[in-house]
Amino acid sequence: MEELKYRGKKREGRHRDTWDPFQLNPIGAEKESKRRCFQLAQYLVAVIVGLAVLTSAVVAKGSLLVLSTMSSPTSLRSPKEKQFYMLMLVFCLVFPNFLMFVKSLWKCAFKSFVQPNMKTLAFVCAIECLVSLGTSVLVLVVMPQFDVLTNLFISGGVCIMSAILQIVFRLQRKTWKIVFPLCSLILTVAGYCLLGVDYYARVTSKVDLQKADCFIYVGLGIFCSLLISLCWWENPLQATNRMQKKLSELDGFRDFVFVISSLLRIIVIGGVYLVYYVLIDKSIVWADYNMKNDDWQLMQIGIGLLFLQAFCSAACHWFGVVACKIHAVRMSFALPVCCTGPATLLLGMILFITEAQKLDGKDHGSIQGFCDSLVHLSQKNTTPVVILEITRSICRTSLNSSYLQWPFSMLALEGVCMWSGFVSCTYYVWKIKVQRIERTSQLFVRRLYESAFIDLSLLLNTKMKVPRARNEESQDDIQECVIYLCATMWHETYDEMLKILTSMFRLDRYRGDPKEEHKDCFDFECHIFVDDAFMTNEDTGKRLVNTYVDDLINVVIEVYRVFTNKEPDDVSIIEAPYGGRLMFVMPEGNMLYVHLKDKKLIRNKKRWSQIMYMYYLLGWKGYIVKNPQKIPRQNNLCRASLISLDGESYLLPQYDNDYKRKLISDDHTYILALDGDTDFQPKAVILLIDRLRMYENVGAACGRIHPTGMGPMVWYQKFEYAVGHWLQKTAEHVFGCVLCSPGCFSLFRGSALMDDNVLKRYTTTATRAAEYVQYDQGEDRWLCTLLLQQGWRVEYNAASDAYTNSPQEFKEFYNQRRRWGPSTLANTLDLLHSGAETVKKNSSISRLYIFYQMFSVGSSILGPASVTLMIAGAFQFVFKIEGTLSIIIASLPPVFYIIVCFVAKSNNQITIAAIMSVFYAFLMTASLFSIIGDMVIQGTFLTPTGVFLVSMTIMYLVTAILHPEEFVMIVYGLMYFICIPSGYLLLTIYSLVNMHVVTWGTRETTKKEEVKKNTNIMCDRNCTICCWDMKCQVTQESENLLLQQITGQNTQHAPNTLMTNLQTSQHAAVNLELQDKPNKTMEEFFERAQAPPTDKHNKTNMDKDNDTDSSSSDDSSEKKSLSRTPSMSASMTASMSIIGDDDDYSLTGNPEETEELPVSDWVIPVKEEFLKKLTYANMRRNLQAQIRYTLRNKNQDDLCEELVLMLTDTLNVELSHVGPEDVLSKSQLEELQYALTERARRIIKTSQMNRLEKRVMRAIEKTLIAPQVQKLDEGEQDFWHKLLERYLKPIVDVKAHQEEVTRELKSLRNKAVFLYFIINVLWVVATFFLQAIGNDVISIKIPKYYPNGTEAEESLKVEPLSLMFLLSFAVLLLMQFLAMLYHRVYTLIHVVSYRSTEKDYKQKADEADDDVLIMENHSANGLVLTSDDL
Repeated sequence: MEELKYRGKKREGRHRDTWDPFQLNPIGAEKESKRRCFQLAQYLVAVIVGLAVLTSAVVAKGSLLVLSTMSSPTSLRSPKEKQFYMLMLVFCLVFPNFLMFVKSLWKCAFKSFVQPNMKTLAFVCAIECLVSLGTSVLVLVVMPQFDVLTNLFISGGVCIMSAILQIVFRLQRKTWKIVFPLCSLILTVAGYCLLGVDYYARVTSKVDLQKADCFIYVGLGIFCSLLISLCWWENPLQATNRMQKKLSELDGFRDFVFVISSLLRIIVIGGVYLVYYVLIDKSIVWADYNMKNDDWQLMQIGIGLLFLQAFCSAACHWFGVVACKIHAVRMSFALPVCCTGPATLLLGMILFITEAQKLDGKDHGSIQGFCDSLVHLSQKNTTPVVILEITRSICRTSLNSSYLQWPFSMLALEGVCMWSGFVSCTYYVWKIKVQRIERTSQLFVRRLYESAFIDLSLLLNTKMKVPRARNEESQDDIQECVIYLCATMWHETYDEMLKILTSMFRLDRYRGDPKEEHKDCFDFECHIFVDDAFMTNEDTGKRLVNTYVDDLINVVIEVYRVFTNKEPDDVSIIEAPYGGRLMFVMPEGNMLYVHLKDKKLIRNKKRWSQIMYMYYLLGWKGYIVKNPQKIPRQNNLCRASLISLDGESYLLPQYDNDYKRKLISDDHTYILALDGDTDFQPKAVILLIDRLRMYENVGAACGRIHPTGMGPMVWYQKFEYAVGHWLQKTAEHVFGCVLCSPGCFSLFRGSALMDDNVLKRYTTTATRAAEYVQYDQGEDRWLCTLLLQQGWRVEYNAASDAYTNSPQEFKEFYNQRRRWGPSTLANTLDLLHSGAETVKKNSSISRLYIFYQMFSVGSSILGPASVTLMIAGAFQFVFKIEGTLSIIIASLPPVFYIIVCFVAKSNNQITIAAIMSVFYAFLMTASLFSIIGDMVIQGTFLTPTGVFLVSMTIMYLVTAILHPEEFVMIVYGLMYFICIPSGYLLLTIYSLVNMHVVTWGTRETTKKEEVKKNTNIMCDRNCTICCWDMKCQVTQESENLLLQQITGQNTQHAPNTLMTNLQTSQHAAVNLELQDKPNKTMEEFFERAQAPPTDKHNKTNMDKDNDTDSSSSDDSSEKKSLSRTPSMSASMTASMSIIGDDDDYSLTGNPEETEELPVSDWVIPVKEEFLKKLTYANMRRNLQAQIRYTLRNKNQDDLCEELVLMLTDTLNVELSHVGPEDVLSKSQLEELQYALTERARRIIKTSQMNRLEKRVMRAIEKTLIAPQVQKLDEGEQDFWHKLLERYLKPIVDVKAHQEEVTRELKSLRNKAVFLYFIINVLWVVATFFLQAIGNDVISIKIPKYYPNGTEAEESLKVEPLSLMFLLSFAVLLLMQFLAMLYHRVYTLIHVVSYRSTEKDYKQKADEADDDVLIMENHSANGLVLTSDDL
C-alpha cells in the first residue's frame, strides 16, 4: 500500500506540469537493496563453515593423538594391536601425499606439462625429503614415546623457522610488528625448555618408571620440529620478493614437482617405519598382519580412526579454503584453527572427567592408586579401549608422581607457550584481505597439507602477502578493469528495447559516478549497434531512420525519465561513415552510444556488428590509448582551459574512459556481448568479472540464460534451457571448457579476442558451403571454438542470471534451431578434428574431455533412431504389435517427413512438422504409460528401463531442488518429454535437409525495404517558378495552423506579430522540393523567408513547426545547414561552458566562432525528438531533478528544497505565456537562464553556502542545454573508412557465385543427410534383426528382483544394443550429475562471497566541498601531467 501511495504522489507531481503524466515503469528500475534473508544466510553459512573447520580439525588431531597413544610401547594393548595401530598411523601420513600424487599426475597427464629445471627440482625435492623425514620420525618414533598431552603441545614448535625468517627478512610493514615473530620465537624456545624441565622432573621423581633415555626423544623431537618447519620456506621468500626467478620458474612445473615429491615423501615415510621398527626396534611380526575373525574389533577401531583422521584432515583443509573464499577469514578460518588445540584439550579433559567415573579404579583415593588399577582393567572386555588408553597416557605425566606434582604445571605452561608461539607467528592471517573467490594458489603457498599438524599447516601455509595484481604499483589492490557493454539489435520491439536499456541504466546506477572509486574497481561504457537502422522515404528519396530507431530513441528518453525524473542531459548526434551515432551521458555520468548502421554502407547482421565493435573498441581505442596524442581534444574553443570552475577535468565523459584505459592492460579490458532484448542485473555482470579477473587463462565466461515469453514453445524451451545449463554446461565447465558462450550474455577478455587466429580469423567472409554453416549460422559458437583452439578457457557461472526473449511461435523456433543445429555440429566436429593440437595448447582440455565430447556427439547423432525405437516400444506395448512390425511402423513417419522436406517449401515443412508433433505427443504419452505398464506387468521396477526412468526422475528432481529459485522448471518437464520426438527427430530432419538455407530465419522483414510515407497531405502539386521545377505540399497540420492565425485565435498578439507569424507559417506550411540544384540567389531567398522573428513573445509552439517543416524544404542536396532555423541555433548551446570569471555563466559561446555544420537528412528528425526537452513541462521537471541530484547530500536538504521551490516559481513566472508542449526559442532560453541564475545566486548567498554556487549553476546549465550535432574527428573518420573498406564493405554477390554457393550447400546438405541417415538406419536395422531373431537366441539375461528384495524364478531378457546404449547414456547423465553437484558447491561459495560485498545504496552523509581547483587523476594520488596531456 505504501508503494501505491508513493507512486501516486510522484504522478501528482508530474500532473502539475503536463496533461500527460503517465509513464512506463519497467520491472527492475527500482534501486536494489540488500535483502535481510541473504544477509542472514551469509552469516549462517559462515558459522556453518567455521564449525566445520573446527570440528574436522579437532577430530583429525584427536584421531592422530589416539592412534599414537594406542601404538605407544607403554600402551596396555597387545603387541599385535600396537603393530596394527602403528600401521594405521603410517597410512595417515601417506594419505595426503597420495591425494597430491593423484591430483598432480592428472594435471600432468591431461592438462599441461612443462619441462622442469633439474636444479630447482632437486632443491625442492631435497627440502620435501627433509620435511617428510622430520614428520615421519616425529609421528612414528617420538610421539609414541610421549604422553598424549606432550604430543598435543609439542606440535606447536613447527612454526619456529617461519618466525626466524620473518625476523631476518623484516617482513612487517610497520616496524613495531616485529614484536610478533620475536615473541613467537621466544615462546617456542621457552616451550622446548619447559619440555626438558618437565621430563627431568619425571625422571628424578620416577614417574611411571620413566627412564633417562627419554631425553634422546626430547632432543629428537625438537630437531624434527625444525625439519618440519622447513615445509613453508616459500612463504617468507614470496613475501620479500626474493628468489623470484626460481619461484616463478617453479610455478611453471609445480605439478610435476608434486608428482615426484609426493612419491619421495611416501618412500621416506615407509623407510622410516621399516628402518626403525624392523632394524632398530625389531618389533614387527609379519605374521600378525594376517587378521582373523577374532580381530574384528581391532580392525574396526584402527580403520575407523584412520578414516576419521584422513577424511577430517582433508575436509578441514577444504573448508578452510572455502572460509577464505567467502570473506570469512577471521570468523570461519583463523579463529577455529587457532582454537583447535585448546578445543582438543578441552574435549579430552571432558571425556576424561566424565568417562573415568565409569572405570572400576575410581574408588581409589589417590591418583596413583587409580593409575595402578588401569593395568587390571586392560584385561576386561567391558572397558572402552580409547578412554582407557587416554587415561593411561595421562597417568604418565607428573600427576602420577608419588613425591611432587608441581612439575605438572611445567607441562601446562609448555602448552601455553607453544600455542601462544604459533598464534603470534601467524598474526598476519587475522589481517589478510581477499577478493571474492580468491584463487587457492593465491591464498596458500602449497596445495599439500600436513595431516599430522592440520591446524598449524593451514595457518603457516596462508600467504603472508596475497598478490592481487601483476602491476608492481599496487599488489594489494584489485586490478582496475574497463567493460564495454555491446548490444546488437535486429528489429527488436519496444518492450525488448526497454529491457536492455533498463539493464544498462541499472548498471549505471550501481557503478555510480565514474570519477569516484568503486569497490568492484570497474568502469564501463554502453554501446548499442542497430542493424538495418535506415530506410528511404519513397516520396523524397531521403535516407531517414526507420521506426525501430524511433522506438529506441523513445525508449532511451522513457528510461531516463524513470531513473531520473528528467530528460537526457547531454545528447550528441554524430554522423559516421557507417551511418550515424547517438551519444548520451547516463544519469551517473557513464556513457551510452547508439550506433546506427546503414546496410547500404556497412555489412548487416550480428557477426559483422561484433567485428565492428571489436575492431573499434579493441583495435582503434586500444591504439589511441597506446598513443595518447591521438586522443581527440575538445574542439570547443570556449573550453580551452584544462580545468573548469567546478573542479573537474575538462575532458568530456566520452574521452574519460580512454584516459583511464591507458593504465589498464588488454587483459583487463572486457567486452560484454549482449542481445537487444537481454535483461540482467548488475550482480550478474560482477560475477562474470570475478571469473575473468581471478583466472588469467579464462577468455570468456557466460551466465545462466533464462528464456522468457508465453506459450507451449516457451515452456518447452524453459525446461530445455534449464537442463542444458544444470547438467550439460556444468559438466563442460568441470571436465574441460564450455563450448559455446552465448552472445546474448557473455563476457570476453580483450586480450583473448585480440589473440592470433581469433579476431582476424573471425573476419573471414564465408565463400564455401561449410563456411556458411559454421561461420554465419552460429557465430557465437564459432568465436568460442577459435578461443578454445588458441588455448583460452571458457567458463560458466550459474549465479549470473540473464533473461532473453525466446521464440514463441513454432515456425520461429524451428527456423532458429535450423541455424543452431548444423552450426553446433560443424563447430564441435571442427574442435574434435583439431583435438590433438587443442589439447597441447589448451591446459583445460584433456584427451578424456575430447572423448567425452565425441560420446556426446555420437549420442546426439543417434537421437532420431533412439526416438524411433522408443515410439516402436509404445506401439508394441499398447497395440500388442510384434517388435519387428512396430519398428517398421515407427520408421514410416520419419521417412515420410524426410521426403516432405526435400520436395516441399519451408513453410509447408514446418506446418507438417507441427501436425506430426501433435500426434507424436500422444504417442510419447503412450510410451510413458507403456514403460509404467511394463513395470506393472513385470511386478517390479527393477528392470533396465524401469531403473533408468526412476533414476532419471530422481536425478532431475534432486537437480531442481539444488536450484531452488528454478525449481518451478520441473513442471515444464512433462511438456519437454512429450515434445522429444519433435525436438530430436523432426527438428533434426528439418535442420539437416534445410542446411542449404542460410537466411537468418527470425525477425525477418517481408518488405524489400521499409519506406516512410507522408500522411495527411492536403495539397500535392508540381509547379514551375522562374524556370525552377518545384514540388509543393500542404499538410493538414499546417493548414489548421494557418487557419488559426488567419481567424485570429491568438488575439493576445499584436498586429505586427500576427503578420510575422502569418508569414512564418506560410513558409512553414509549404514543403518546397527542388528538382534541380538551386543557385545561391534562390537559396538566400529561402533563408530570408525562413528567418525567425527576434522578439521572444513571437516564439510559441510555432517554433517547432517552423523547424520541422522548413528543415525539409531544401532537398536539392544531401546536406543541410544547422544555422538556418532557430531551434537549430539553440542546439549550438551544447557547446556552452563556464569560462571567464565566476559571474559569467553564458548559455552560448562566441557567435563568431560558431560555424555552419552540414548534416545528413536523418539528423534533423532525430534532433527534433530530443528538442522536446526544451518544452515548458519537461524543463520544469528537469530543473527540479537536476537541483535534487546536485545537492543530494543530507546536509544540503534544506537548501535543495528552497532552491527547487523558488526556481520552479521563477520558471513558472517567466514562462507563464508558454504552453506545456511548446519548445522554447533561443532568446527565451537566454532570458530564462539569466532569471534562474540571478534567483539562485541570491538564495545561495542568503544561505551562506557560496561553495555550492558553481554546482547549482551547472545544474541550471544542464537543464537548458540542447542536443548538439557533432562530427567525428579526422582520425576516427579515417579509421572507419579503412575498416569498412577492409572488412565491412557490403557484400555484393555475383549471380554466378550465388548459384555456385547454392550448389555447394545442397551438396553438403546431401552428404550430411546421407551420413545421418545411414548411421540411424544401421542402428534401427540392427535392433530390427535382433527383434526378428528373438530374445531367446540373442539376449542378455539379468536376474529379476522384486521391490521386497526377493529374486524371481524367471530372468529379464534384454537386447545387447539397447542395454549398451542405455548404460552409456546413464553413465553420461551420472557424470553430468556429479559435475553439477561439484559446480553447485562452488557457485554457492561465489554467491555468498558476493553477498558479503554487495553494494548498499545509501544517501551520502557529506562530501568535501572545496573551492580549490583539482584535476582528477585516476592512476595516482598526486597530480601527474605529461607532455601528451599538454
